[in-house]
Amino acid sequence: MVDRNELIAFMQHDVYRPLTVQELVAEFGMDSGDDFRAFMKLLNELEEQGAVVRTRTNRYGVPERMNLVVGRLQMKARGYAFLISEIPGEPDLYIAGTDLNGALSGDKVMARVERATGGPRREGKVIRVLERANNRLVGKFTKHRDHAFISPLDKRFPQDVFIAGEDTLDAHDGYIVVVEITAFPTPTRGPEGKVVEVLGHPDAPGVDILGVIRKYGLPEEFPENVIAEAEAIPLELSAADYEGRRDLRDEVIVTIDGEDAKDLDDAVHVKPLANGNFELGVHIADVGYYVKEDSQLDKEAYTRGTSVYLVDRVIPMLPQRLSNNVCSLNPQVDRLTMSCIMEITPVGEVVNHEIFPSVIRTTERMTYTNVNRILVDRDEETVARYRDLEPLFLRMEELARILRTRRMERGAIDFDFDEVKVIVDDLGHPTDVLPRKRAIAERLIEEFMLVANETVAEHFFWLNTPFLYRIHEEPDLDRMLEFNEFVHNFGLHVKGLGNKIHPRSLQQLLEKVDGTREQRVISTLLLRSMKQARYAPECVGHFGLAAEYYTHFTSPIRRYPDLMIHRIIREALRGKMGEEREERLREKVDTAAIQSSERERVAQDAERETDQLKMVEYMLDHLEEEFDGIISGVTQFGLFIQLQNGIEGLIHISYMADDYYVLNEKQMALVGERTRRVFRLGDPIRVQVIGASKQDLTIDFELVSHLREGTMVVEDGVSVVIYDEDLGPKERRRQIAERQSSQNRRGGRHGSRYGHENHEGQSTRGGRSKREGQNGRSEGHSGYGRGDAKASEFKPGDKRRRRDAAAVTGDSEGDGHSGRRKSGSSSQFSSDSVHGSSRSFGPSSGSGAKRRKGKGPSDFVAGGVRAGKKAKARRSK
Repeated sequence: MVDRNELIAFMQHDVYRPLTVQELVAEFGMDSGDDFRAFMKLLNELEEQGAVVRTRTNRYGVPERMNLVVGRLQMKARGYAFLISEIPGEPDLYIAGTDLNGALSGDKVMARVERATGGPRREGKVIRVLERANNRLVGKFTKHRDHAFISPLDKRFPQDVFIAGEDTLDAHDGYIVVVEITAFPTPTRGPEGKVVEVLGHPDAPGVDILGVIRKYGLPEEFPENVIAEAEAIPLELSAADYEGRRDLRDEVIVTIDGEDAKDLDDAVHVKPLANGNFELGVHIADVGYYVKEDSQLDKEAYTRGTSVYLVDRVIPMLPQRLSNNVCSLNPQVDRLTMSCIMEITPVGEVVNHEIFPSVIRTTERMTYTNVNRILVDRDEETVARYRDLEPLFLRMEELARILRTRRMERGAIDFDFDEVKVIVDDLGHPTDVLPRKRAIAERLIEEFMLVANETVAEHFFWLNTPFLYRIHEEPDLDRMLEFNEFVHNFGLHVKGLGNKIHPRSLQQLLEKVDGTREQRVISTLLLRSMKQARYAPECVGHFGLAAEYYTHFTSPIRRYPDLMIHRIIREALRGKMGEEREERLREKVDTAAIQSSERERVAQDAERETDQLKMVEYMLDHLEEEFDGIISGVTQFGLFIQLQNGIEGLIHISYMADDYYVLNEKQMALVGERTRRVFRLGDPIRVQVIGASKQDLTIDFELVSHLREGTMVVEDGVSVVIYDEDLGPKERRRQIAERQSSQNRRGGRHGSRYGHENHEGQSTRGGRSKREGQNGRSEGHSGYGRGDAKASEFKPGDKRRRRDAAAVTGDSEGDGHSGRRKSGSSSQFSSDSVHGSSRSFGPSSGSGAKRRKGKGPSDFVAGGVRAGKKAKARRSK
């Protein structure tokens, strides 16, 4: 009997040519009718899944050998899409809006490659939708006489949905509703649907977050059979639960988490050994002991993939009876764990280790705040309270510094971005937005989880057991060359840039700019030049961590890969697997890697969007107020400004009315045509908030003052920026006078701009029309790279620099621990972005924005004049 893998491998062979069913049957020597029927069933299943393709002449082959690509569709707000291939490393396929063939964002499709340029840019056309990602969407209800339309909140869904009069569920005009699509769009007909849930008025408390939950299909409730299975698990341990476990209840073991954390899935101990080495114990909740393979709990956890930490709630992967009680390592109670005990030398080398099931009783439930008070603040009251544990924390700090030093010496990249936390009240209204820094408490847990993850990964790599790894591939050379070109502007370069780059050279560059004005800009652009970490059954290493072996072992309560790994560990410890079991497990690992990576991205998108929603809502309470920030993005249509609290918004180019500004890509700056005034990435700036839209997830700023004035000059044929602050007093006064004189001679932008507008209201200088520029917020402002770069590498609306760094280096603690939102540290997020039709630079900005309400395309002609006069009038008042 031919199995799936054998058939696909046969078709992937270089000498294979498409064969008919009869020819395939002859090749595999099938004689019996049962074998033939089973083979036809397999062939039909593979065809439905897109794994094989049947041609018009009824011959079969694999898509990649027939100029076809199978993958998931990522649509953009402006109507086009990218097809992300299922084959790792294969370039994305650009799909024009006219070639989608009714496919929607997230759908699994098959597309034909219509044009390839020889580089990474390919274009294609969808020929078949293999699997719909979702048949529901969230949108705004607009009622007409005998029917209604739903305008999707997701800008990637390009068409309104028609609702028949009898299918409106009596929704009120303007309400937010959930729609089930009953007829998907075709090239000649729009989508149709019916309202299945009315969420409420868009301004009602909680409706905005509920809309995001429904939009991303996040399951709030657990099915009854899952709850029943969880309730059947006893709260107290029985004698049988202790069997086969090492008793570590006498060890001094602590958990260290955020104040609001309830799912405590890791605990640690450190003690000195007689030979001068350290013993580090990392003890992880043994969730796999309770969640059996293929149980209802396991299937639900697999489907969810991860816990989701939204701004005002947590959507857990497991029911609370497990996550907050049975499995949580609460203090002074017996808990079942999987332990990794490591012997570590004073230079940070792991010279011995053991991995085994255990039972522990944690001594204390510590918080990051209290540990920092002990180690950093030396707070007398806190030190006195935990006097008996102070030596333990001092040893932990010493070992963590040793481990970090060794990790940095081998070349690991450290993106030390602050996380942004949105504080909301009981009604979900944002009251503050605060940056949060990592201190020693967060860092020591990071280091301990990192070394445990690496140790476990290496152990099972050499056992050649089916396993799930966390990998981070080397960055694309083209992206690194572009990044190197940028840092040349600051007199820097990436060492050893050739066919292969070592992460050490990138970390050395970051160390050079540490503490400088350019630090944040260079760090952000380097981050966005890298690939995204993901799960895989093959161990190919982790570039950002400079680790040859890496996995996720430390968070089984909130991540499915960790849960699956725990079960594999237990099975491997019992002895060698049979061939049949090993093969079955390899198939499970393959599918779990894809599923977990996809669910991770969904969770990241939902978390980002709720954060952005609340940031926009927060700024609505601060209209006409002024804030300091830096230029975080430079595009044809304006400047993106990141405030000191982490919130980001746009100064549209139409509001920069003193000159016509042109994008200088090499300098990452907007440069005035006449004044040569420069607005460069990283420059400090002061802005006023003039608008915010929760529907479009955008914030609009107006320039108040540029706090680092500079001028573009040409020296020896090369354009360079000369900043006023670097000039002597006399030269500075002369430069300011010349700049002001140029503005006066020009009369600003107001006096002569009308002659430079075409009949469509689009400026022929200084960027695109306002309407096009505003829409470009989601596509044009792409981070760093070319417009034809990989779509899967960036996503809009990312405000969390630490979250970006998490995906590159593997979460804040190496993808293991303090990345949890609950922990008060950084979260596990990918460095995704959207690349649009124009080249632009800087961090991503938010969802696609439309032009401001009430303004047509022609308003670009005078928009800057009106906005400027209004702002001046407000300030004069």
